[in-house]
Amino acid sequence: MSIQTILTEVRTWRSLRMDPAWATVVAIFAVLVAFVPQQAVVSAGFTAKAVGSVLPFFAISIGLAAYAKATGAENLIAKAFSGRAATMIAFASLMGALSPFCSCGVIPIIAALLASGVPLAPVMAFWLASPLMDPSMFAITTGVLGLQFAIAKTIAATAVGLLGGFGVLVMQRSGVLVEPPLRDGIGNGGCAGSKIRNPKAVAWRYWQEPARREAFWTSVRQNALFLGKWLVLAFVVESLMIAYVPGDLIASVAGDGGFLSILGAALVGIPSYLNGNAALPLVAGLMDKGMSPGAAMAFLVGGGVTSIPAALAVWAVARRQVFVAYLAFAILGAVLAGIAFQAAAG
Repeated sequence: MSIQTILTEVRTWRSLRMDPAWATVVAIFAVLVAFVPQQAVVSAGFTAKAVGSVLPFFAISIGLAAYAKATGAENLIAKAFSGRAATMIAFASLMGALSPFCSCGVIPIIAALLASGVPLAPVMAFWLASPLMDPSMFAITTGVLGLQFAIAKTIAATAVGLLGGFGVLVMQRSGVLVEPPLRDGIGNGGCAGSKIRNPKAVAWRYWQEPARREAFWTSVRQNALFLGKWLVLAFVVESLMIAYVPGDLIASVAGDGGFLSILGAALVGIPSYLNGNAALPLVAGLMDKGMSPGAAMAFLVGGGVTSIPAALAVWAVARRQVFVAYLAFAILGAVLAGIAFQAAAG
């Protein structure tokens, strides 16, 4: 089974005939107009104001993602996987936090790395860090949750990568992880993994080549539509949370910043986290309702790595031991990140 086939099946599982994000927005407003028209007006106004407030960060996010695509900056990732194990793990964690890959999109890269003989420890570091942060998400996080939260989440992404990378290294040296990491029959990442197998030079001045200019504007259009729909949906849901979710309920469940609330937030992120961009306004709404900073961080970190679509993609390519290690380090990293951020927030 090829990587491309696996990803197609995952995307098919996630997709509907009509785009699910826009379908949900339409359905929400249809219900509101029918039963509580006043709230429909309030939600529409709230969404428009919220979208307007993040437009500068939205534009920066789209521009950064398009620039990375047009220049081929993704090819720099291959340089992270050479040298001593400790150096590779550290560099891979940092590159993961800076790379423009989502939890499913990184799968072909991972397959290509492992198939080409790169050790599992640095690959795991990159694997865990990559879905949590990238330059475009940093911009959106700053706009929605503030610069302090964006910086802290970047540090958390790198730290989770380090935890997983060195954790796997210890497990391998102690004989706990001995199987080949990929399932039988998994290829080398296909076309999507070619940037690892055959890295090309980065063209920082992409505008000098017509094909790269076209790639830039294509990426702008695609990312604007993708990011825009999820932000609109998230802001609509946030408006409903403000209207209907009792503040004392959130404060009582996840407001004390204690270990159980942080652990609970990390675990809740597994089934409820659908998209990194959509999660940000929802978390902002929960924090306004009393969610502690530590629980918010744990939810974003835990959900970003272990969401159901991401977990399905990992399960499809990795052997059971590797899959269990992936989940364990992700949840442990999310809890530790939440505890650390809660302590720093006071």
